[in-house]
Amino acid sequence: MLNSLNQKNCLLTSSQMKVASGRYHTLLARGSSVYSCGSNLCGVLGHGSDTTQCVAFSRISLPTSSPVIHLSANHNHAAFVTRSGEVYTCGGNTSNCCGHGDINRPVFRPRLVDALEGIPCKQVAAGHNFTMFLTAEGHVYTCGTNSSGQLGHGDNVDRSTPKLVEFLKDAGAMVQISAGPTYALAVADDGTVYSFGSGTNLCLGHVEQQNSLQPHAIAKLKRSGVQIVSVSAGDEHVVALDSSGYVYTWGKGYCGALGHGDEIDKTSPELLTSLTAHLAVQVCASKRKTFVLIEDGSVYGFGWTGFGSLGFPNLRPSDKVTKPRLLDSLKGHQISQISTGLYHTVAVTRKGRIFGFGDNERAQLGHDMLRGCLEPTEIFVPETALMVVPASKC
Repeated sequence: MLNSLNQKNCLLTSSQMKVASGRYHTLLARGSSVYSCGSNLCGVLGHGSDTTQCVAFSRISLPTSSPVIHLSANHNHAAFVTRSGEVYTCGGNTSNCCGHGDINRPVFRPRLVDALEGIPCKQVAAGHNFTMFLTAEGHVYTCGTNSSGQLGHGDNVDRSTPKLVEFLKDAGAMVQISAGPTYALAVADDGTVYSFGSGTNLCLGHVEQQNSLQPHAIAKLKRSGVQIVSVSAGDEHVVALDSSGYVYTWGKGYCGALGHGDEIDKTSPELLTSLTAHLAVQVCASKRKTFVLIEDGSVYGFGWTGFGSLGFPNLRPSDKVTKPRLLDSLKGHQISQISTGLYHTVAVTRKGRIFGFGDNERAQLGHDMLRGCLEPTEIFVPETALMVVPASKC
């Protein structure tokens, strides 16, 4: 089952379209081009310092012809990996999280991370003022702020350029990474999950709330023989997918984000029993909400309904969904990927259509005239976005 599920995940992540939802912006890779929309706070959209907002998807001018195969969006910075293994970053550069050395100022257009020259990468994960890089060989590098040990180097020293996480070298090849606000997760090829950084919200899965300055395996999963294939680090909780298509959650239970029918915190991973009859293929967590994508293209959501970003248009903003509930609003669309930001969510169908719902105050859903979308609303890439246009015309 591990190999078959890995193949399904590969199909999800290697398709022609990839999306990443940040705080007030969205990134999209389609074919050989990459686009962004929403707020350009600190230059996160990659269109230069003259742009404040893009009300529709606008093409980013990357200094390479190699297609983007992976991207990551967080609060104020973004990262892109190309097919050739190069990494580009832009946006807020607090604590030098963009990895360009001691420039400590915003990077308004995507810039090559020179420190990784000759080290091909396949994934990136943007946390709050820090970044993770996964190499083709399965090694993890980190840079940026390290106040809680989220860089995994055994100390609290910030790094201005990517540094190899030595503690993971003997743990086998890593196959996936995910960055929370102040903590980090890495999945090894044997299904072991390693966590490090802030333990404040119980996201490390080690029972206690202490910070961890270096990676440690999550003991409960390892003892149970559970092989995890992917994880998603939310603001205050974590959701994980195993090789059998089962889902696990842990961390803070605010608004039912863990999906167990209550708001009780979980100090270590707990199986989501209500979904064991389904084969999950992708999991996604953000601010007090969680999505689980099923093999047939349907989506379940649970947690906070604020701004309509959970996808249940008939619920009030103060409502809570404490158990997985099918998103009827996406019925009829076979979803291939879902990504959720702070107050908005974007889903891509197997036919390549894009739908968004939730807050659109800063045009993060790619619509000019709508303040929000309670119902999934189709997002289009304007014809003008197929050409590189001056940033002031976003």
